[in-house]
Amino acid sequence: MKLLFDQNISFRILNKIQTFYPNAHQVRELQLENKLDVEIWNFAKSEQFTIVTFDADFFEISNLKGHPPKIIWLRFGNTTTVNVAKVLLDKYQFIKDFIENQEYSELACLEID
Repeated sequence: MKLLFDQNISFRILNKIQTFYPNAHQVRELQLENKLDVEIWNFAKSEQFTIVTFDADFFEISNLKGHPPKIIWLRFGNTTTVNVAKVLLDKYQFIKDFIENQEYSELACLEID
């Protein structure tokens, strides 16, 4: 599972989730910080990432362009990195199924609140 965290989620998340999500990256680490959402979208698509975001922008792009990439839209508002990590770890199997299970292949966006 390759997760790509957008710039509104701290790069510090990576150390907190590494055991469960070893292939996670943050846009800053990949020199994508301050890129347009569509540029991040295209990168995620070409590199087979699932985008993790607090923003509706990627959901809106998926409505126009379809998927991949898939989107995990965190809808619980501004919170700490520790809390984001806790949610991602608690929802690990659910997220894994959304990304990898063929039953969910037609779904573009997973909303977590």
